[in-house]
Amino acid sequence: MIQRIKGTQDWLDLTLFNFAIERIAKHLTCYNFMQIRTPILESIELFKRSLGQATDVVSKEMFLVKGTSESELICLRPEATASTVRAFIEHDVQDVPWKVFSWGSMFRYERPQKGRFREFTQVTIENIGATSIAHDVQLIAMLDRLFHEEFRLDSYALMINFLGSYEDRAAYKELLKTFLDAQTGICQTCNIRKDLNMMRVFDCKNPECQQIYRSAPKMIDHLSTESALEWEQLQAQLSLLSVSFVINPMLVRGLDYYNKTVFEFVSNDLGAQNTFCGGGRYDSLVKDLGGKQSQASLGAAIGVERLLLLLDQIKDRLLIPEKAPLTVMLPMAQEQIPLALLLADELHAHKKCTEVLLDGGSIKSMMRRANKMGATYVVIIGQDEQQAHEVTVKQMINGSEERIKQIDLVSYIR
Repeated sequence: MIQRIKGTQDWLDLTLFNFAIERIAKHLTCYNFMQIRTPILESIELFKRSLGQATDVVSKEMFLVKGTSESELICLRPEATASTVRAFIEHDVQDVPWKVFSWGSMFRYERPQKGRFREFTQVTIENIGATSIAHDVQLIAMLDRLFHEEFRLDSYALMINFLGSYEDRAAYKELLKTFLDAQTGICQTCNIRKDLNMMRVFDCKNPECQQIYRSAPKMIDHLSTESALEWEQLQAQLSLLSVSFVINPMLVRGLDYYNKTVFEFVSNDLGAQNTFCGGGRYDSLVKDLGGKQSQASLGAAIGVERLLLLLDQIKDRLLIPEKAPLTVMLPMAQEQIPLALLLADELHAHKKCTEVLLDGGSIKSMMRRANKMGATYVVIIGQDEQQAHEVTVKQMINGSEERIKQIDLVSYIR
């Protein structure tokens, strides 16, 4: 038997998945976001320039695809922000802020565990050309309203931090380097990150490292006057919109392009991989990827699999649309199959969910199959019914039966 690739999934019931995607899309549309779609295949160079050569995603997690020539370097996209920015530049979008979202598969070569897959689904939300820090507030408040009101989640927290301008970070890194150089107890990974991608040391899960970093200089204590004002505005306006948050000075996110606002929605119900949505501001990414000018921008990504882990625990409280009532046609013999197909076609034309049991069997076995399929109505067509231009309709909920004219079947089911 050939099994699925490690770190991937088979979805045999998409009810909750489709519910989540549809709710998210409807919610984002309400905030004037437009849905787009970008390719799964992208140039490796796109992510080297956007995420940073030293990030884990680029250095060891990308799935590479062999192109038709040695110079064609292709990968399966590990995230969609860079793809969205590429599309913005390539199609010379002029109307900003450009508020868009997309959803689909992303690919990262990671160790599979609960909430972490090698092929996973993300909803990506981007606002390109959004200068004011009020855009950050609105994006975060929109997401908080989505999780709390649309999905009725209550066991999560919003973590926020402020990384300042790129100039602020350059000055701060000098302070952080001095601090890290004086430490002897940090792990090997942090020693590597210290030289390649310094602020990523705060992502370390080693408890001993985390204890050391509690005394490290904090970015929010070393902001410029302008950045400090925006940081205060962010907090004040979130509070004005009744969005609860926790300031986490060690929250940096894992990608190089972030500046100023960064945030994560986390839940202890998810275990070690507790972030189900995260994002922030990336004011230089458009220019870095070849745009004619810089575009202040921000975005977020929702991890759909992790969100579904939370929703599955409370799905009895969610307004998940019920399956359409199913009508199952039971032709008693081969002679009744053409009539069954004709009547089923009429029901289909009126958008009624209908199944025809075409492989025969006893009435008992076919009724058992119809019941297992969750039929609301069973339509029995025997020789007597066929000759009388009638059918026998059984309501599976209460067991009642009624013989009606064939021409009345649609109105009866309706």
